Amino acid sequence: MRLRDLFDLSRVQLTGDPDTEITGLAYDSRLVKPGDLFFCIRGLAADGNRFAADACGRGAAAVMSREPHTEVDAAVVQVEDDRQAMAEAACAFHGHPSRRMRMVGITGTNGKTTTTYMIKRLAEKAGLRVGLIGTICNMIGSEKLHTERTTPESPDLQALLEQMADAGCDLVVMEVSSHALALDRVHGMHFDVGIFSNLTQDHLDFHGTFEHYAAAKERLFAASSVSLINLDDAAAQRMLASASGRCVTYGLREGDVRACDIHMDPAGVRYILRAAGREIPIEVGIPGRFTVYNSMAAAAAALELGLQPDDLRAAFREMPPVAGRVEPLDTRGGGFSVVLDYAHTPDSLENVLRTVRDFAAGEVMVVFGCGGNRDAGKRPQMGGIAARGADRLFVTSDNPRFEDPMAIIADIEAGVPEGTVRETIENRREAIRAALLRARPGDVIVLAGKGHEDYQEIKGVKYPFDEKIVVAELLDELGF
Repeated sequence: MRLRDLFDLSRVQLTGDPDTEITGLAYDSRLVKPGDLFFCIRGLAADGNRFAADACGRGAAAVMSREPHTEVDAAVVQVEDDRQAMAEAACAFHGHPSRRMRMVGITGTNGKTTTTYMIKRLAEKAGLRVGLIGTICNMIGSEKLHTERTTPESPDLQALLEQMADAGCDLVVMEVSSHALALDRVHGMHFDVGIFSNLTQDHLDFHGTFEHYAAAKERLFAASSVSLINLDDAAAQRMLASASGRCVTYGLREGDVRACDIHMDPAGVRYILRAAGREIPIEVGIPGRFTVYNSMAAAAAALELGLQPDDLRAAFREMPPVAGRVEPLDTRGGGFSVVLDYAHTPDSLENVLRTVRDFAAGEVMVVFGCGGNRDAGKRPQMGGIAARGADRLFVTSDNPRFEDPMAIIADIEAGVPEGTVRETIENRREAIRAALLRARPGDVIVLAGKGHEDYQEIKGVKYPFDEKIVVAELLDELGF
């Protein structure tokens, strides 16, 4: 593909031959191949402009940058906004693959992963071939692909979408993170349906303020034909105001789509979905009020895509748990329960503890920590929520990254009231062991924060730590 085919030449300053042949894209100079276009991106950790000469030395045919780069022996495309220009070039290079499929994007603090899996299951029940892009993994049909980011960088995302389109996907459902929106990873794409789940404190280490965090979320709805907005959330009105297309609201009390006659028990939820003059009985075998919201959003999206109510009913009845989301683990007849959940924000921790409280016959215990080098403001909040929602706390380490684990724990415990029953055990495996030793019949242990993750990140190293395996090993050691 020629360089002129990747950019609007009226909006850039080009030095070199516009007919330069481009055979690949790269934003990491170490991965440059001869014929590539190298994107000099000013990143959070490094400035790609420092590596322009290295990229050309490896054979890059052209570089794109906000700077002129007169020192390199290659075509130079100078742009005003490096990330937007990279995304537009990536869309063009891969033939705008999102235009070949229907696209559903989901943003919000919580509920994104579960809702994407629900929509995928509903669409597959209707006979569609579905691609999924999200936190746990990327999928083409039933084929799983590993993922490093919830939403990949734009060149990787467009390559993945092209792969999905070439594989015959009719629909792609994807989590659209606030980072991706703020960093223009989905710039240049349009969504048939955009979904807003909720907005609570998270990622302020990146966004700086809650206002900036919310503003990033809004951007999805300016790029959606239909915006599905959770009307029960406090940020609903600002999301509605940002929408450029048709808006559909959902909620428990009001909205275009509503859940009525709700029944919740340890086995799941049942309710009547009212939408467009229809009443559809819904049964989902995943407990918790958040399941009502997630399934409402999924059902509303499915109806917008033209799926039939009968397909919805059947697919929801057969819906399996999502990995690391209120996922029960085998306790080998111990009489107590262990639930694995990704809850790593104040809202998600409160939700899972409230859900577990609904079916716990004995004590509710929670093993949790907070990630290092992330929003520290939520740590005392989560300590207070855990103290209110559980009978016994085991405060431990999560992914400390480059922070001192005990300093993180101290931040958490600053929000735990005096008199709360708690144990502080830095080693997460030992904290889980202590909870298992304490468990009695009817008790429920919530392992919060790791969910589907199979590692623990300490000082830049990811050590294997899959809590499903850890619990199984500890049960072996304890004689279960």
